Amino acid sequence: MESYTTLLLTAVAIGVVHTIAGPDHYLPFVALSKSRNWSRVKTINIVIISGIAHVFSSVVIGFIGIGAGIGLSKLELFEGLRGNIAAWLLFSFGVAYTAWAIFRMIRKKGHVHNHFEDKDGKKQLTVWIIFLIFLFGPCEPLIPILMYPAAEHNYTAVGLIAVVFAIATIGTMLISVLVLLKGFTLFRLSSIEKYQHLLAGVAIILCGAGILFLGL
Repeated sequence: MESYTTLLLTAVAIGVVHTIAGPDHYLPFVALSKSRNWSRVKTINIVIISGIAHVFSSVVIGFIGIGAGIGLSKLELFEGLRGNIAAWLLFSFGVAYTAWAIFRMIRKKGHVHNHFEDKDGKKQLTVWIIFLIFLFGPCEPLIPILMYPAAEHNYTAVGLIAVVFAIATIGTMLISVLVLLKGFTLFRLSSIEKYQHLLAGVAIILCGAGILFLGL
C-alpha cells in the first residue's frame, strides 16, 4: 500500500513539473486567448478539453501496450514518435499563423476572409488544430509509473494513477494559463495590440522549436 501511495505522489509531482517545464502546455493557449479575444470561460473549456486529449491519449496507448504485453522501451519509442509529430504540428501551425498575421497586417483591413478567423456558430479551425496537436502530444513520464502496478495486475491502481496524473497535469495547465492571462491585465499593452496575432504566431513557433531543437 505504501508503494502505491508513493506512486500517486510521484504522479502528482511529475504531472505538475512536466507541465510547468514545458511552455507548450500553456503559452499557445495564452497567446491565442489574447489575440483572438477568447472569453475566460471559452479559454478554460479549450484548455481542459485539450488537456484531456493530451493525457488520455497516452493513457489509452499505455493500456493497449499493457494489455498486449508490449515492453516499456517500445512504448516510450512510440510516444517519442508521437511527440515529434506533435512538435512539428505545433511549429507548422505557428508558421502558418504568423504568415497569416503578416498578410493581415499588410492588407491593413479590419477583416480578411481566412480560415483562422473566429466565426459565430461555426467550428473554429484554430481550436481544432490546437486540440489535434495536444491529442498527438504524449505524456512520456506517465507510461513508466503505470508499468509497476500493471506488472502486478493491479488495474485499479493503474486507473487511479492515470486519473491523479491527469488532474495534476490539466490543473497545472489551467492555473498557468489563468495566471499568465491575469498578469497581462496588469500592463497597458494597447501599443502592441495591432501586433497581437503576429506575437501569438511567434510564441507558438518558439514553443514548437523549443520541443524540436531544445528538447523542452
